[in-house]
Amino acid sequence: MVQFLPLGLQIPEDHPDRNRYLSLDYRKRRVKSSDVVELTLMNTGDIFFLYTDGVYSGSDREERNRLEEVMRELHQLSAKDICNALLDYALKRDDELRRNGEQDRIDDKTVFIIKRH
Repeated sequence: MVQFLPLGLQIPEDHPDRNRYLSLDYRKRRVKSSDVVELTLMNTGDIFFLYTDGVYSGSDREERNRLEEVMRELHQLSAKDICNALLDYALKRDDELRRNGEQDRIDDKTVFIIKRH
């Protein structure tokens, strides 16, 4: 089992498992508890968007572009409204899959939004 660092932290250069992670930049020293309290993970207006593969499987570039467009259109709504709209979008996509005889590609859907005002 690998324990990941808190979201937003870089991997230190001397981390024993650093080859398991992708990081744009390595930290110069190990993280101390005092470092964590100084982090700003989200700024005003940021939206943290998590979803399962029933919403987007990660394999279709065109589908990703459509999903990103939906997010651009909805970004000013509340987190709840964004969640509901994205789930509605995914359900409409399921209807397309059914019409095309691709029911086996339909999967469960979960959307999780954190929005900072």
